[in-house]
Amino acid sequence: MSAVTTLVPRRQRAWYRRSRRSLMFVLAIVLVATLWEGYKLVGPQDGGQLFGWKVLPRAKDRVMPHISDILSRFSDPINRGSDETVFSVVLKGVWFSLRLVLAGFGMGLVAGVLLAVVMCRLRIAERAILPYLVISQTVPLIALAPLVVSWGGKLQLFGWEWPRWLSASVLGAFLTFFPIAVGTLRGLQSPSASSLELMDSYAAPWRRTLFTLRFPSAVPFMVPALKLGAAGSVIGVVVSEISTGLRGGIGRLVIEFGRATTSDPAIVYTAVLGAAFLGLVMAGMVSLAEIVVMRNRPKEVEA
Repeated sequence: MSAVTTLVPRRQRAWYRRSRRSLMFVLAIVLVATLWEGYKLVGPQDGGQLFGWKVLPRAKDRVMPHISDILSRFSDPINRGSDETVFSVVLKGVWFSLRLVLAGFGMGLVAGVLLAVVMCRLRIAERAILPYLVISQTVPLIALAPLVVSWGGKLQLFGWEWPRWLSASVLGAFLTFFPIAVGTLRGLQSPSASSLELMDSYAAPWRRTLFTLRFPSAVPFMVPALKLGAAGSVIGVVVSEISTGLRGGIGRLVIEFGRATTSDPAIVYTAVLGAAFLGLVMAGMVSLAEIVVMRNRPKEVEA
């Protein structure tokens, strides 16, 4: 009976946390919409200066259309005489980019975890690799994108040719592996000395200690790292699509819709909202994974 009574409050607390997160998400969207429309109402039409710096954006409709105009644009046809709507085009772009993001996230996850295991196993590897991991994140992605894309159609291995879309996924993995590697390394090194000594007393090999002790201890550290990695994969893919003009993705739509900003300022924001939705999808996938792996685990670690 006591087990049942303790289980019900736990479920109630979990439901309360999820409801609060959902409510805060809705309130955040409402707040952004209110600030947007409020600035359009009181902001300068041609921009303005603040402390001598011209930082205030222009509030005219050609630059900041009303939110109602942006949302209504989704139901309009993409071209005159076309039955395809803007919503369907944006949705196809999100689906195309999502597959690239998942591929990049998977590659970054594998690379980050493997690097973390190597650095945890060999202290000299940690001293040699970790500084270069930090330096790698200072390389501008927009400068790296043309180089990686140039590999498409030129690199071949046993008859396999490097596809152009893979370059975008690699750039997504480039921003993904770093937080995963650092977070996983921190988690693998988190077990206490007494726990490690207990495994040594049983003469457990390092591989057994890795999967029995270190990886379970690393889960609370890996979850926030995966969230950062998911956001990085979205940024890497979208920026690479914009930089290289890769067709089919949401980044390409940002370029194409941006050309029509003068005559149709609302349409470019539909692509921006599509990119934001792509980020929310990846965040939702990681959150679902968090519910599974963190179930019945105390959340005493904040990374």
